[in-house]
Amino acid sequence: MSKHLLVTGGAGFIGANFISQLLKHSNYYITNVDAFTYAGKIENICEFENSDRYRFIKCDIANSTELSIAFDQKYEAIINFAAESHVDRSIYDALPFIQTNVYGTFNLLQMVVAGKANKMIQISTDEVYGSLKPTDPPFTEETALAPNNPYSASKASADLLVRSYYQTHQLPVIITRCSNNYGPRQHGEKFIPKIILNALSNKEIPVYGDGLNIRDWIFVKDHCRAVQMVLEKGKAGEIYNIGGFEEKTNLEIAMAILMQMGKDSRLIAHVQDRKGHDRRYAVDSSKIKKTLGWKPIVPLREGVQQTINWYKQRHKREKVEN
Repeated sequence: MSKHLLVTGGAGFIGANFISQLLKHSNYYITNVDAFTYAGKIENICEFENSDRYRFIKCDIANSTELSIAFDQKYEAIINFAAESHVDRSIYDALPFIQTNVYGTFNLLQMVVAGKANKMIQISTDEVYGSLKPTDPPFTEETALAPNNPYSASKASADLLVRSYYQTHQLPVIITRCSNNYGPRQHGEKFIPKIILNALSNKEIPVYGDGLNIRDWIFVKDHCRAVQMVLEKGKAGEIYNIGGFEEKTNLEIAMAILMQMGKDSRLIAHVQDRKGHDRRYAVDSSKIKKTLGWKPIVPLREGVQQTINWYKQRHKREKVEN
C-alpha cells in the first residue's frame, strides 16, 4: 500500500532538498504545501513536477481554512519544515514568525488529533537552546530552552506546544533540532549564499561584529537523510539533535569560501553586530547516532564546493537571462 506524506514548506531550502531526497530514495507519495513567503521559490520545486508521486498545493499553514484543502486524504506523516526563519527579519517584525511558526504548528497538530495523519515530525533548530560559551559542552536534548531572539523564541514555543500534545493526547510526534544548514537552494540572504553570491560579483561581504561567532555547519543533504531516518525509525515523544560536527567561526567560513573561490579576503567587511547575536551553537548528536545509526557523511569543504558550484551555475543562468 502506498504511503502518503504531507511536507510543509517544501518550496523552501531544506524542505525542497528533503522532497528531492525522498523522490530519489523512497517510494513515498508526497503532497507539498507552501505559502511562498520570502523563502519559498518556484525554482526550488520545478524538478518535481513530472513525478507521479508528487503534488503541490499552495496554502498557508497558519490559515486553517486553506490548510484543510490539503487534507483530502489521510497521511502517514506530516513533516513540518514550514517556518519563517530569518533572525534579522524577526528582530524587526516578529508577527509573521508567531503566525507561521506557532499558530501554523498548532493547526497541524489539530489535524493529527483529528486523525488526518498518523504522526508528525516537527523540524526545529539548535537556536532554541540559546547560546554557548566557547568552553561549554554542546547542547543535548535535555538542555533547557533559552531562546534569545524572536525567531528562536517562536520555534521554542512551537516545540513546547508539540511536547504538550504528546503529554496530553499521547500524540505520535517527534522533534528534530538541527545545526546550521548550508547547500543548494538556500536563500541568498543567508550567510554562506551571501558570501558566494557577493564574491561572484566582487562585492563586499558583510560579517557581523568581530566575526568570531561560532556555528556548527551541516550539509543539507545530511540533514535530510537524518529526517528520513527519524520518519522511518524515530520514537514518538522523542527529540533528536542533528549536528554536522563542523564548528567554525563566521570569519573562518568566509575566509575558507573565498579561498576555494580564488577570491581576495579583503572583500570581507566587518559590520555592526546583530542585536542579541548568540555567540556559539553546537549540538551533541550522539543520541541519533546511537539509536538510529545516522552520522553526517559530507565534509565541510566538499559540501561548500558543491554549494559554490550550484550558485555559480545559477549566477551564470541569471546573467544570460538578463
